[in-house]
Amino acid sequence: MASYENLLSPGRIGKLELRNRIVMAPMGSNFAEADGHCGERIQAFYEARAAGGAGMLTMGVCAIAYPAGTAEPYQVGVSNDAFIPGLAKLAERVHKHGAKIAMQLQHAGKTAVRDLAEGRELWVPSMPPPLKTDMFAALTRDELANFVSSSKARDAGGVKIRVMDKADIAQMVEWFAAAALRAKTAGFDGVEIHAGHSYIIAGFLSPYYNKRDDEYGGPLENRARLLLEVLAAVRARVGANYPVWLRLDAEELHTPGGIALEDAIATAKLAEAAGADAVSVSAYATITSGAVFTEAPLVHKKAAFLAWAAEIKQAIGIPVIAVGRLEPEVADNAIAGGHCDFVAMARKLLADPELPNKLIAGHPRDVRPCIYCYACVSQIFINERVKCAVNPLTGHESEIAIVPADKPRHVVVVGGGPAGMEAARVAALRGHRVTLLERSDRLGGTLFFAALAYAENGQLLDYLVRQVRGLPVDIRYNTVATPDLLRELKADVVIVATGAERSAPDIPGAEQDHVWSGDELRRLMTGDRADEIAKRKLSLTQRTLMKAGSLVGVTDSTEAIQNLSRVWMPLGKKVAVVGGGLVGLELAEFLVDRGREVTVLEAGPSFGPELSIVRRWRVLHDLREHGVQLVANARIGAIERKRIVYTTAEGQSCEVGMDSVVLAVGARPDDRLAKSLEAAGVPVLSVGDGASLGYIEGALKSGLRAALEI
Repeated sequence: MASYENLLSPGRIGKLELRNRIVMAPMGSNFAEADGHCGERIQAFYEARAAGGAGMLTMGVCAIAYPAGTAEPYQVGVSNDAFIPGLAKLAERVHKHGAKIAMQLQHAGKTAVRDLAEGRELWVPSMPPPLKTDMFAALTRDELANFVSSSKARDAGGVKIRVMDKADIAQMVEWFAAAALRAKTAGFDGVEIHAGHSYIIAGFLSPYYNKRDDEYGGPLENRARLLLEVLAAVRARVGANYPVWLRLDAEELHTPGGIALEDAIATAKLAEAAGADAVSVSAYATITSGAVFTEAPLVHKKAAFLAWAAEIKQAIGIPVIAVGRLEPEVADNAIAGGHCDFVAMARKLLADPELPNKLIAGHPRDVRPCIYCYACVSQIFINERVKCAVNPLTGHESEIAIVPADKPRHVVVVGGGPAGMEAARVAALRGHRVTLLERSDRLGGTLFFAALAYAENGQLLDYLVRQVRGLPVDIRYNTVATPDLLRELKADVVIVATGAERSAPDIPGAEQDHVWSGDELRRLMTGDRADEIAKRKLSLTQRTLMKAGSLVGVTDSTEAIQNLSRVWMPLGKKVAVVGGGLVGLELAEFLVDRGREVTVLEAGPSFGPELSIVRRWRVLHDLREHGVQLVANARIGAIERKRIVYTTAEGQSCEVGMDSVVLAVGARPDDRLAKSLEAAGVPVLSVGDGASLGYIEGALKSGLRAALEI
């Protein structure tokens, strides 16, 4: 097992000594108060990450000209001295746990969408070119109503643009310098100048966005002039020994003539000569489509920016901070190989603030994984506070805590899916005696099948199973919960986590053998009472193939299960998926990855409304790239042996050829057991999809809250 000795070794940025090389990356969180001050919510959020063992936290996008230049409704302000007390309290709470904290200074420039919303001018180096994007096509009506975008406002004719003159540039420099001094006064250990992500300094650095013809435009030396003036002014204000560095785009993707790596290297050299103490290497993309956002800045590809960081590292002598979906082992090797000096983690520390401590303790398998579902950042697009699908405590550290129970009780959890496992885990941590009843021979429930469709879900499943098995939880497999059994167990409280039921829709032909409900397919592939499905729907030859290549009883490793699912499935080459929600789209991903030709038929106008916005962009892009037909407003008329007949919104009759059909509709909470137990006088708490359809996020949140109620 990796020791992470490089990642966990002390490091230095200028005069600043850090206990390890793990940096919490700067993020917009929307956790400040409505007036930009640092209240209890954001203070508790950062304190939890400091207690988790990171070497340094970087508080993201602190607005130097607040409320001007802001991109979020709950952004941190640092534009006057009134903000200092809240900032100072936050820094004090971080320092109490041995971590350092830096402040990222930012002016959003052309992307200052709060300026748009509130009628202020957008400050830009020159008139920005028009943006053509299809990012709105995948949004629901409610999301469109809350979405913040400069292109949306431009279409409405409401954008006020201010091309900065020399006095404006001098004002911008002063804002940065004054904000840096406030950060120092508040006790922050350093400042990061945000010179990336299309914000104001990046706008000057970019040959695509900067078309000026004065000394701030043209060659790189001119385009970097604002950055160098900011660095000089900040240094003059905070002193020679105070750590100052910058975040830089290595490249501007999907931006013809935008920042290229050679520009970034040259800018990093200029910054080093100007006295910068480090360079944090990121990237950005012009958001020509929603999926592009997952290329940069919120990268989906593992270690996608690391090679750029390594190139810049070779060119300069000051430390380089790498970012971009770097797993701990990859990060450790990158530092050992001289590709970077520090690694910044963002989403991982939303999912598990204790990640550094767990690595230090030698327990990396206990780290709660990020599943890269983008629930966090998607909140920013609709003006909501950040959340984490796998960690319900994120953003609620000030109001929710797992503490010992006043009176230990016997808690029986019925159902070993994500809601049941989370409820069992938290109840056991609180000191309750926990019995977990699972009707099949393995834990996971629908998450087990979701792990086949989306590999990152498998990491979460593995984590939950390990946690429950590592705690004093009495797990009873192949056990059906009945009132008699629960009375025999002398349960004080029963948490029912039986999930959803999925009944076949009333479609002519839905009863045929080549038509599968999502629940039937899940049971067959995962061994949950698979024999009764097989006897009813499969021929003798198919049952033999199932026994040879199925997943029944073979392993608990989700990676192995994903591989085994390629051996055999009861589906033909052409598959029609009826239902374009979260389940249908993830099934389509699963099937495409296993060589099927897929058509998704959705009755409504939108696909995947249950998916977070950014994840939906990614999924829809990938499906279309793989040739999946996505048909909206399709009213199914009949399922025949080799085709589905449907009607469009315009009333046109159409058909699609297929060999097999999967029905991904008809899910509803399965509350039958909960009601029967209540009728028998058993005290019940219902969680997960058995209470309300909420998928992974809802399951974990409800499981946690139920366990905290006891």
